[in-house]
Amino acid sequence: MSTDATAAPARRSYKGWAGIRRAFGTPSALTMAVLGFGCGLPFLPIASMTLSTRLRDSGLDLGSIGLISLASFFYLLKFLWAPLLDRYLFKPLGFLGRRRSWLLAAQLGVAVGLVALAFVRPELGVMPLVGWVLFTSFAGATQDAVVDAYRIEIAPVDAQAALAATYTLGYRIGLILGGAGALYLADFAGWTVAYLGMAALMALPLLATVLSREPAAQELTVQRRIDFLGAFWQPFASFFRNNGVTFGLALLVFVGLFKFPDQVIGVMAGPFYLDSGYTKADIATVSKLYGIWAGIGGAFLGGICVAAFGFRRMLLVAALGVALSNLAFLLMAQHPSQIWAFYAAITADNVAQGFAGTTLVAFMSSLTDRNFTATQFALMVSLANLPGKFAGGLSGYLVEASSYSTFFVLSALTVIPTLLLLAWLWPRIREAAAAPGAG
Repeated sequence: MSTDATAAPARRSYKGWAGIRRAFGTPSALTMAVLGFGCGLPFLPIASMTLSTRLRDSGLDLGSIGLISLASFFYLLKFLWAPLLDRYLFKPLGFLGRRRSWLLAAQLGVAVGLVALAFVRPELGVMPLVGWVLFTSFAGATQDAVVDAYRIEIAPVDAQAALAATYTLGYRIGLILGGAGALYLADFAGWTVAYLGMAALMALPLLATVLSREPAAQELTVQRRIDFLGAFWQPFASFFRNNGVTFGLALLVFVGLFKFPDQVIGVMAGPFYLDSGYTKADIATVSKLYGIWAGIGGAFLGGICVAAFGFRRMLLVAALGVALSNLAFLLMAQHPSQIWAFYAAITADNVAQGFAGTTLVAFMSSLTDRNFTATQFALMVSLANLPGKFAGGLSGYLVEASSYSTFFVLSALTVIPTLLLLAWLWPRIREAAAAPGAG
């Protein structure tokens, strides 16, 4: 599964339809699918639905389950230790190179953590479980940061959307196996077998890391000159040096607002489905199974469109799509318990999410300085998720004060600041995309 990472990106063209076929057909695209699978697989067993289901099944109270779920915040804080991933090798595996040494170490950490969680007994005490959840979440977040940096460094900007799409395919399949797959195993054979099964599946991304090539060596002259403390402040100084303070801040605000309309409704989605008269089986089938494949379709559509038309115009299409897809939930509000309305809303929402996710990844990748890939991209990923996550925590009060229909309309209108900022950024985006990658 070796990649074309050592090929000089400048000698390849990924523009137009021929470029699209070339980008999706590279060995790098297959590698990113497998690495994406490794990133998606542990998320639900250690930080979301699968873990909370296991804890409830073991008799834990809801308060404890909620507190343990906070371990997932490691995934939003990975930019704090990403400078070390940019600056240093993981010396015990240093023969693999800077990126792959950390990646293999993180993947081994995830596998070890899942094995340990398989034998933890939550009903006998939560502290061992909390410790291993934190350890595995840290390893999983580190894996995500390194994979993002690896993707950016193995291909030029105009191939990033294709790699993001194949990464999304693998990631979503990982979510399916780490969610529905783990629950089926737990139902038939118990939680120990379920977690051991997830650990065994980590062998696939481990193999991909061993067989793939280290990204072509960059002239990282800045990186070699900085000390330990400089590893933390240089990535941020570099970003504003490349973009300027005003434009740099505007870019970060834009990234933070881009998916806000979608994220703000995330917390209320489950209660809304139940309150609209849909059964748990309906929710599992339409939202968790069909919805994932709709999201994969949207991601590939985004990858094709960005490769064909560039990410600037697609940012506008994606921002509007994310906002307008929220209005599709009005169908469910107006036609409660009608399965066709559920499918229509989930199709619009997940296709828009997938399209926007690929477009945003391509855009953020263009902004990173390859001296500090892991740090800068991890920071932007955190910014892209934090505002909507925090606002979503207050969404229940808004629904109680009005109605679901009003809530969906208002959530769609939150795209207005994003569009205004995009209008200001529009003539400047092309120049910003070219500068950082030069390092």
